[in-house]
Amino acid sequence: MIVTVTINPAIDETVEIPSFAAGTVNRVASIVRSPGGKGINVASALADYGVEVSTTGFLGEENDQLFRSHFTEKGIQDRFLRIPGVTRTGIKIIDPVSGATTDINYPGLTPTGAELEQLFDRVRETARNANWVVLTGSLPPGVRVTIYAELIELLHGLGCKVALDTSGEPLRAAMGAVPDLIKPNIHELEEFAGRTLSSLADISQEAGKLTAQGVAIVAVSMGEQGALIQDAGSAVRIYPLKVQVKSTVGAGDAMVAGILAGLSSNLDIAEAGRLGAAFSSTALSHTGPGIPGREVVDQTLSKVRVEKLSSE
Repeated sequence: MIVTVTINPAIDETVEIPSFAAGTVNRVASIVRSPGGKGINVASALADYGVEVSTTGFLGEENDQLFRSHFTEKGIQDRFLRIPGVTRTGIKIIDPVSGATTDINYPGLTPTGAELEQLFDRVRETARNANWVVLTGSLPPGVRVTIYAELIELLHGLGCKVALDTSGEPLRAAMGAVPDLIKPNIHELEEFAGRTLSSLADISQEAGKLTAQGVAIVAVSMGEQGALIQDAGSAVRIYPLKVQVKSTVGAGDAMVAGILAGLSSNLDIAEAGRLGAAFSSTALSHTGPGIPGREVVDQTLSKVRVEKLSSE
């Protein structure tokens, strides 16, 4: 089983506006509201592929119906803590003409110290039978930046492997606890490295620094340039597929889901990376959380091209 933890979820309000432009009047072509948050996106993609998944974190007790319905529909085990208030809304403006997505993210609920302690208890209970736990997303206002590091230490004590997908100070604080897998995008890796990474060699060099610190696997998503997945002994370039993009929302989370689905099936990093790319590609051509199902992913998998590189 795989567990995902989302401390700062959101209701994604996806608005389609052809030729969207700031500072002018824009007309909405369609609007869809769906449960969001990176860990929920990961869980949705895993469930759609048939992987047993449980998800936890915080939800506002006043507007959790959308989440409850979604978890029931997908067959996701709902282990979220409900706290007073409403879960935030994140507005995503999709322009089908340019293919661009504009995000407007509201701040989340601020859990109390007691509620954070309850989260640690819930993670401890939920992860006992998990082989991987995914910690992902931003932190709500007022939550200490060390919380991911603390959760990694807790989970390693339970014998779980931990995948981390966050950025900024929470990522820096967590590295001392040595997550087993991290999935930054190129911009997040540049921020972490403190320099521009203008070539694949630069990216691989920074990934190598992280594996040298004990991180088992580093997966870097590079947008239209594909992805790099690297461990201490090997590195693989994954080439992107050309797809009709309907939405970029959750594509990176789908990649995390695919990589973990592969690793959980004892695939090597090349094959796990290929599966991650297949997940991500199908997510790009699909609206709403998750992927269009196992059959579509498996058909896409055969088209993904990888190139093994030297990680040294």
